[in-house]
Amino acid sequence: MTDDAKRIPRQMIEEVYNKGRVDVIDELVAPGYVGHDPALPQAIAGPEGEKEIVAGYRSAFPDLVITIDDQVAEGDRVVTRWTARGTHTGDLWGIAGTGKEVTVTGTSIDRIQNDRLVETWSNWDALGLMQQLGVVPVMAQN
Repeated sequence: MTDDAKRIPRQMIEEVYNKGRVDVIDELVAPGYVGHDPALPQAIAGPEGEKEIVAGYRSAFPDLVITIDDQVAEGDRVVTRWTARGTHTGDLWGIAGTGKEVTVTGTSIDRIQNDRLVETWSNWDALGLMQQLGVVPVMAQN
């Protein structure tokens, strides 16, 4: 299952996040899905929750492109190291569009059952994003 399991997170990135095809979420995400993201106040619940997250990011960054830098699969888990790029032109968490181009890196661990995502743990550079948007100051260099 390991190589075949890589297809599911890859499809989420390429079809859903990059192309905005939120309808594909229903095929890839299990009804009881839980997404863990420390940048969000609560877990993402089910396909509908994932659709809201995708819509929010794509509204804030309409030209969003996520590149898969590396993928490793073992058992029912797929680890994806990724880089996201986009221009902040819409509202993101109450931050009005800045017109700034940003690059953010992250890693997601997806658990797959019956060819669907059932759980995701993501860690990404939310602080770096806020610094690039000018919301949080960059620490002084020595």
